[in-house]
Amino acid sequence: MDISRRSLLGTAALGTAATALPITRARAQGKPVIKIGVLNDQSGPYRDTGGLTSVACAKMAAAEFAAQANGYTVEILSADHQNKPDVDAGIARQWYDQGVDMIIDVPNSGVALAVAGVAKEKNKVHVNSGAATSDLTGPACNANIIHWTYDTWMLAQSTGGATVKAGGDSWYFITADYAFGHKLEGDTTALVKAAKGSVKGSSSYPFPGTTDFSSYLLQAQNSGAKVLGLANAGGDTINSIKQAKEFGLTIDIAALLMFITDVNALTLEVAQGLHLTESFYWDLNDRTRAFTKRLLPASPDNYPNMDHAGVYAGTLHYLKAINQIGVAASKADGKASVAAMKALPTDDDCFGRGSIRADGRGMFHSYLFQVKKPSESKGKWDYYKLVQDSDPEHAWRPLADGNCPLIKA
Repeated sequence: MDISRRSLLGTAALGTAATALPITRARAQGKPVIKIGVLNDQSGPYRDTGGLTSVACAKMAAAEFAAQANGYTVEILSADHQNKPDVDAGIARQWYDQGVDMIIDVPNSGVALAVAGVAKEKNKVHVNSGAATSDLTGPACNANIIHWTYDTWMLAQSTGGATVKAGGDSWYFITADYAFGHKLEGDTTALVKAAKGSVKGSSSYPFPGTTDFSSYLLQAQNSGAKVLGLANAGGDTINSIKQAKEFGLTIDIAALLMFITDVNALTLEVAQGLHLTESFYWDLNDRTRAFTKRLLPASPDNYPNMDHAGVYAGTLHYLKAINQIGVAASKADGKASVAAMKALPTDDDCFGRGSIRADGRGMFHSYLFQVKKPSESKGKWDYYKLVQDSDPEHAWRPLADGNCPLIKA
């Protein structure tokens, strides 16, 4: 992959709220340039989860903040990480060396952990929206990263917890064989066992590249478990559910990480009745609807999910922090930028008011939804019924339980 070429193709300098200005003009103005890189899957199983819609969200946040920017302009770069930690770490290192100040999104937990390490090494900023591993605010946390949108602990508590309460006390897992899948299975297993439930078994599959889940589904069906826990995401979750329906599996399905973009790909006919957790829904309130209305001209066929919303909100909050400490201080010290982000209350149209905890955990509400029946949907992308609203103190792992090196016992 030609990293420099991909980066340049995805770059836009935003000098005003209404106009995307060429890079040369932004630099000719003599203003400092804050560079933000959107690093995600743009061609693989997570391309709709993040992809180009995340890039559009970062650009929109920068454009909307431009009028408030204190003497600087913003460039948005993007690249496809191909779900390969070594590729992603190489892009991150090259970007940081070339003056990128913050990298955002980064779905795929293995990739995210690699970027978090590079951010620490280079003393830059990483705001993660797309990865799920709770280790980013646990053993792998550091002073240069923020974890914005969701994590495996929150998903296990919400979707897994609701399933156990409904009587799903025996589980079988189909798990993507990398950091995210194993962490999600582990967090959910801990919850099931704490509730006196049992795990009948699990199957790990090669990621990425697996499209046929039939053998894993049959093992789950034959295990005697009441619940099939899908510890995967994106295209893999879609394929798993489609094939389970085609094979007529009678086991209940818990999609532990699922997005509205996945529901759209499945259709309501297939997805109806499933429970899932997101920290954002486009039709939740007036502010989320207003955000979505502004975004849709740039992403008409892919309504925003929580990953996209986190890229918008994380970009916006980062720029607010730069205004607080100044461009020079921000560019000189990534830890100072992250500290400023933690000190500022968050407030945006996607998540409302919130905060960032000392371990870098974004503290927002999480929502358990049930997918509507086709007869219940009133229009395009009207897919969810709200089942449970968890406030930040109950949605996320307690600070003392994460083993983050930044937190003194």
